[in-house]
Amino acid sequence: MFFTGDPTSRKRVDMGGRSSKERDRQKVLEQTRLERNRRLWLRRQNSAALKIQKYFRGRKVVEAEHAKVREQFYQTYGEHCENVDRHCFGPDSEFLRQLIFFFDVRNLNDFSVLVETCRLLVNFVQDCGDAVGLFAGMDNTPNHSLVAYRLKRFSFACIQAIHQNRNQLKDQLLMTLEESSASTTILLQALLLLLDLKLPWACKAVGYLMHRNVFSLFREVILTGKENINARGSFGKISALECVLALVISHVGQSPCICLNVDSQWSFSSQILTIPFIWKLFPYLKKVFASWSLTLYYTNQMTLCVLNHANLLPSDISNEFPGYACLLGNILETAGAALSQPDCSFEMALDLAAVTTFLLDALPPIKSSSRESSTAGEDDMIIGDEIGELVLDSNLEQQIISAIDSCFLLQLANVLFGGISAICGSHNEVPDDKEVAAVAAACSFLHVTFNTLPIERIMTVLAYRTELVPVLWNFIKRCHHNQKWSSLPERFSYLLGDGPGWLLPLSVFCPVYKHMLMIVDNEEFYEQEKPLSLKDVRCLIVILRQALWQLLWVFPSAHPSSGKNISNTSAHKRHPVEAIHKRVGTVVSELMSQLQDWNNRRQFTPPSDFHADGVNDYFISQAVMEGTKAHDILKQAPFLIPFTSRVKIFTSQLASVRQRQGAHAVFTRNRFRIRRDHILEDAYNQMSALSEEDLKGLIRVTFVNEFGVEEAGIDGGGIFKDFMENITRAAFDVQYGLFKETADHLLYPNPGSGMIHEQHLQFFHFLGTLLAKAMFEGILVDIPFATFFLSKLKQKYNYLNDLPSLDPELYRHLIFLKHFKGDISELELYFVIVNNEYGEQTEEELLPGGKNIRVTNENVITFIHLVSNHRLNFQIRQQSSHFLRGFQQLMQKDWIDMFNEHELQLLILGSLDSLDVDDLRCNTNYAGGYHSDHYVIDMFWEVLKSFSLENQKKFLKFVTGCSRGPLLGFKYLEPLFCIQRVAGLVSEETLDRLPTSATCMNLLKLPPYRSKEQLEAKLMYAITADAGFDLS
Repeated sequence: MFFTGDPTSRKRVDMGGRSSKERDRQKVLEQTRLERNRRLWLRRQNSAALKIQKYFRGRKVVEAEHAKVREQFYQTYGEHCENVDRHCFGPDSEFLRQLIFFFDVRNLNDFSVLVETCRLLVNFVQDCGDAVGLFAGMDNTPNHSLVAYRLKRFSFACIQAIHQNRNQLKDQLLMTLEESSASTTILLQALLLLLDLKLPWACKAVGYLMHRNVFSLFREVILTGKENINARGSFGKISALECVLALVISHVGQSPCICLNVDSQWSFSSQILTIPFIWKLFPYLKKVFASWSLTLYYTNQMTLCVLNHANLLPSDISNEFPGYACLLGNILETAGAALSQPDCSFEMALDLAAVTTFLLDALPPIKSSSRESSTAGEDDMIIGDEIGELVLDSNLEQQIISAIDSCFLLQLANVLFGGISAICGSHNEVPDDKEVAAVAAACSFLHVTFNTLPIERIMTVLAYRTELVPVLWNFIKRCHHNQKWSSLPERFSYLLGDGPGWLLPLSVFCPVYKHMLMIVDNEEFYEQEKPLSLKDVRCLIVILRQALWQLLWVFPSAHPSSGKNISNTSAHKRHPVEAIHKRVGTVVSELMSQLQDWNNRRQFTPPSDFHADGVNDYFISQAVMEGTKAHDILKQAPFLIPFTSRVKIFTSQLASVRQRQGAHAVFTRNRFRIRRDHILEDAYNQMSALSEEDLKGLIRVTFVNEFGVEEAGIDGGGIFKDFMENITRAAFDVQYGLFKETADHLLYPNPGSGMIHEQHLQFFHFLGTLLAKAMFEGILVDIPFATFFLSKLKQKYNYLNDLPSLDPELYRHLIFLKHFKGDISELELYFVIVNNEYGEQTEEELLPGGKNIRVTNENVITFIHLVSNHRLNFQIRQQSSHFLRGFQQLMQKDWIDMFNEHELQLLILGSLDSLDVDDLRCNTNYAGGYHSDHYVIDMFWEVLKSFSLENQKKFLKFVTGCSRGPLLGFKYLEPLFCIQRVAGLVSEETLDRLPTSATCMNLLKLPPYRSKEQLEAKLMYAITADAGFDLS
């Protein structure tokens, strides 16, 4: 480069973005930081090494000192304590001080010395009878602290020795006191002497043992001994270990006591009561623990422990024996004895309910006492489908189920409700704190019990032997009247979350009261007004209706389709509020449905009381669409929606299916020739093999009269309606033998149908299909079924209250037995029933071996319901089952579940009231010159009104093919009824003609008669001629 004349040097620029000086600075800082951390790590390493060396030197010195003192001990007292006398145990002797100092639980020689010391101790105390004098000398006061220190250390050494050598001593761990030569027994005998409650140092000694978590050591000892005794199979003897445990827990439970408060994780409840079947192993300990004072103390302790530290319970056995389940089984097994004590307190019952509720809530659902059986109860909830659900040991399940028996429930209810009146006082009286606590405790325990255990065994006890229903109803009614539901005590609030206060009371009241209604008879409910007055039942319906509407419509979390079933344990824990919402929604729906059945038998409240106030046109429009909340309410609680609205939904669903089916049908492929005088046989032979698709499609019929000639008329739907009405009349005729009728002329399957027709079950299947086809096409048939048979179409179970419609005489006899005051066994009744079909008598046992089981006052209720079950369910089970299979070919279960049995009857045969001529007139069209004010039309309506009900039904059949009109009125007749003037001039020939009809068009062809008498005569002749379709 050439010199430019500028003496200054050009500044160099680093294109890297930072100066090299800055990079050097960062590097220095990083190196400094690393050096600092390295020096810190070295200091910590040196410090740790010094501590380890210090500890090692210290332990080495201690061990050397132990060895030195041990050698001195052997020289003074001998290796087997042969130089020890009673004075060696005094406060001035070095014997105990040296032994406690050098004793090493892992040293076998030290163990032998300890055992020999205990043997001498037991002998000396037995000889002199004065343990205080042996250890403290003549005056205990100045040496009290020294003696207490030595003995608490000595006691712990004995327990440590047993624990450390438990595997070698497993044959001795559960020996009795009589087997005094065993090392373990000697050590435990010494503990019994040292921890005697009467001794002045006992409290400090027991407190020291608690502080050293002695129950965890006892737990491992017991589990080791339990394994060995399981192999030997010798339970029931009172062991020395059991006596020591009884002594320790008796001391801790006494008052006053200065023992340290033990950590709940290491307490007796957490460590010992979580051992499976501990009472079977230690029956004497069970007796001690069941005393009122100890149960009160430990139940209160468990309330604090379990509710706050449930995750700390031991789980060291197996997945089939979780700690909380073992604890629950052992608590429940002793709870009955504690509750039966005359001085049992209300507070203890509350604590017991809180603990058992929490533990029960953690259990997986137990649906049967037998793992193999799968009997479904009334209030069963479906177990979730999650993989890995915990399964308890079957014996543990049985322990829990057996413990919650009638005796336990009675005692718990008596203690909780002892001071609470079951009689309602003033409605304005608000429940006090004690009543709220009692109701919360009882309802929480029973709510969780219903969700977890099979409830068949306990429902009758709760319903009839406790004051649960009247107490809860009194509580619910007052809270509802005051519009104030008390909040739950804190210990139970986790079940409810922020849900309303009525959830828990209703979750228990509804299933128990529902169970009562299954057992109560008609006289008790309607006449004696038991268990609740009819006025109270009406109030209850209002409360249940409002609660159910809140749950299903207002609360978003209660939407039944908002996820899969949450009744399994893990899901219940994740969604406790949603779980109780779902549970209460179910039990309230079931009770409301049952109350509606009672109201249908004999009306005591208007049907509108069951209808929710919030049902409107928007709700109905939503209910038709699947997946909406309104549709789910329609499935779960249809009674909330007025009957007419449900019928509209039902007909719209049928119309939708028929429309879809008609869109696929190009032509009618199912055409049948049916002989009128062999209508059932011809229909069965030709139609019984039709597929579901064919049944949903059009079916056309051509009738053949008695002369073998096809009747005039083209089937546009009217002939098929006539066919359906005639075949149902023939098939369900009692003379045919498939059905019988009750005293009220209501039909039900003939239990002896198999004796008349070889293929009777196939006929029932076909008849179920026929009835479904009639309903599918909207054809009403005059077939009045018995209510107990209609319940089979809803797959429901019949009870005693349904028996009067079948056999009123048998019902009266059973009610006589139910209320019989004398000794029923004197009546010589047995668990058998005699069937009498067509003169042939057969005897059936109601229970296995029933002919040898006599009916007594204790089992008479069971006998009554077994007889009812046999007549209402068992005898017609095959016929009903095949009828239902045929019926469900066309009728979906969801459609039928929208209606109760009374409403289903109306769907089948229409209204039982007289024909509404005015409604028909308002929904009639006119053609051919007729109009609503024509003189012939006026005469026609006057004549029709003057007809009897039977003739009006014949007229309706003549013009529509069916003797009953649409259920919701003639507005829904398709097409609308039409009166057409006969074509042509008015002449004598025209006026001499009879009225004719086209049933497929619901059309009446009426000549213009001059007089009302002539019109009446011609019309009467036409509708009564019974000429088939020859007049069409």
